[in-house]
Amino acid sequence: MAAPAPIPGKRPGTRSVPSIISGDLVVHGNLTATGDIQVDGTVEGDIRSQSLTIGEKASITGEIVAEDIVIRGRVMGTIRGRRVQLSSTCHVEGDILHEALAVETGAFFEGNCRHSDDPIGQASSGASLRQPPKPANSGGPADAPRPAPRAAPGDSPVVVNDGGVVVKRPAAQ
Repeated sequence: MAAPAPIPGKRPGTRSVPSIISGDLVVHGNLTATGDIQVDGTVEGDIRSQSLTIGEKASITGEIVAEDIVIRGRVMGTIRGRRVQLSSTCHVEGDILHEALAVETGAFFEGNCRHSDDPIGQASSGASLRQPPKPANSGGPADAPRPAPRAAPGDSPVVVNDGGVVVKRPAAQ
């Protein structure tokens, strides 16, 4: 009797196919993955993953936390990663907390960067790298934080349902 054929599937130690946010997709919300993410579209929210690649036409507004980060597009927000690479086509406005940082000639970076032995384990570095000036008349009711406006149910490309995120793509034109 012959041994059964091995079941095809994920082998230990192999990388999975990355989750891809395509160029025509806009995400309003946070992304979390245990694997790799490739962003070619727009994300307005925080991203946390094992590895993150941001394409040339991509735009991210929010905090990024990952082991390996390659930025070719636009990022506005704090970046925390073990290995961060700023490509010549990138435009980064924000602070970077890193273990290793590589910057190609032609990359645009405006912000502060700081080496850390554990950039991912540290609390959000935005407050520790740069403190915004406090307004002179702070403490009044006009300075109270306001909740973010909620979009109408049909307006958002992302729907949050019981803690899960469902992404709706725009209709083909």
